Amino acid sequence: MAKLILKAAPTFKAKVGIPVAGGEPVPVEFTFKHRTKSALDEFIKSRADQSDAESLLAMAEAWDLDDEFNQESIELLLENYIGSALAVYRTYIDQLMQAKVKN
Repeated sequence: MAKLILKAAPTFKAKVGIPVAGGEPVPVEFTFKHRTKSALDEFIKSRADQSDAESLLAMAEAWDLDDEFNQESIELLLENYIGSALAVYRTYIDQLMQAKVKN
């Protein structure tokens, strides 16, 4: 059984189902930045002044794609897969709050 450590790891990995028009979501593993409760509150407030690409860069630091994780590639992802910004954001928040119910 895993032992709880009071100071969380600085990053965590989670798969995000990227919505693909006419098909099933494609899972992409992201390396997300961990935030404390207060840091998450600040991040959520700051999103109003950020583009989707800026928000994604603030949430994650890497992904399991052949393309480099940078502003240009993120903008290409967001432009071609319209639902991807929401999918990434929801997964990030769910993982931080552990909102998933395991069956």
